[in-house]
Amino acid sequence: MNVFLWIVQAVLALMFAMAGVMKSTQPQAKLAEKLPWVSDYSTGTVRFIGVIEFAAALGLILPAATGIAPVLTPLAATGLAVVMVLAMTVHARRKESQAMAFNAVLLILAALVAWGRFGPYSL
Repeated sequence: MNVFLWIVQAVLALMFAMAGVMKSTQPQAKLAEKLPWVSDYSTGTVRFIGVIEFAAALGLILPAATGIAPVLTPLAATGLAVVMVLAMTVHARRKESQAMAFNAVLLILAALVAWGRFGPYSL
């Protein structure tokens, strides 16, 4: 199970790192082509979401891998689960069911990592 959790952490970290860099560096008009929801929010808010996602991606891997404050890994996973719940509410308001389904999968994976790393497979 520990290896499985590491794989899930790596996949989540890769996905959120890419999404975070994209949201925090690309112009909002370019993002709106791929992510229509960004037109509902200010550039600062979209950049903030990107920075949060990137920081959480680092938090999924670095504390556990280095052994320095490993409790931050399940906290990062919990934070990503909260971000996914918030993202699902945005997509529900916009009636974007496909995006909600994708967010639900990420929510489940983040919750699995949080449960495993807080509980029976803590580092």
